Amino acid sequence: MREKVYITAEIGINHNGDIEIAKKLIDVAFVAGCDAVKFQKRTIDKVYTKEFLDGPRQSPWGTTQRAQKEGLEFGKNEYDIIDAYCKEKGLEWYASAWDVDSQIFLRQYNLKFNKIASAMLVNEDLLDCVASEGRYTFIATGMSSMEEVDRAVEVFKKHNCPFELLHCNSTYPMPDEDANLNLIHTLAQRYGCKVGYSGHEDGLLVSECAVAIGATSIERHITLDRTMYGSDQKASVEPAGLCELVKNIRIIERLMGDGEKRLTPAEAEIKKKLRG
Repeated sequence: MREKVYITAEIGINHNGDIEIAKKLIDVAFVAGCDAVKFQKRTIDKVYTKEFLDGPRQSPWGTTQRAQKEGLEFGKNEYDIIDAYCKEKGLEWYASAWDVDSQIFLRQYNLKFNKIASAMLVNEDLLDCVASEGRYTFIATGMSSMEEVDRAVEVFKKHNCPFELLHCNSTYPMPDEDANLNLIHTLAQRYGCKVGYSGHEDGLLVSECAVAIGATSIERHITLDRTMYGSDQKASVEPAGLCELVKNIRIIERLMGDGEKRLTPAEAEIKKKLRG
């Protein structure tokens, strides 16, 4: 029997800077039966240039990019609450750091997993920092060439750090015709590792098909309401959809079986009747 598919509900920045929304999303993931929730952590002045941050952007927090980015960012107080709340629920949490300082910040929580976001796959300083911790790491491969994935994998192998690749297409939402799920097999054969799927598509079918062909983990963005403010909301799954997705993944696991030919007791009875 195949291993249980690991299901992560990606909260990311869909909390819109509100810890109460974050807690509601944790509740959604818990009720649905997810294994973990994931956030994103950035040091704004390290990730973005001053010119970008000074640029215009209308948001609930003001009229500049800086106001929007800072409005979405959680600090120690919020992550302390998240850590305690997830422990209370018995739910794992982890985060994708977008810079070395953020990764160092996350170490205080002694998390079970790390995550390399697709956007950070070519940040060698960050890769080295994460891999040096030796924690099991999910590595998203969106918007990357195979050569870029090669270099990232080399870093983790150099540190003898366990990892799992995530097939990913970094469009929000992703058109179904761009899913290319057979790449899951290609990555598994090339790197000899587990390969999961991180999806940004509308609906549930692509993620379910990924499980059927062998994805070892699934990560999907979640939201309370896809009409809420935020760049990731439209590519996210609402509570009812998340419950349906988790239920269907667990059904698919049972349907796939272990691939061995055997006569079930019920079939044996039919055999007696039809073959004498």
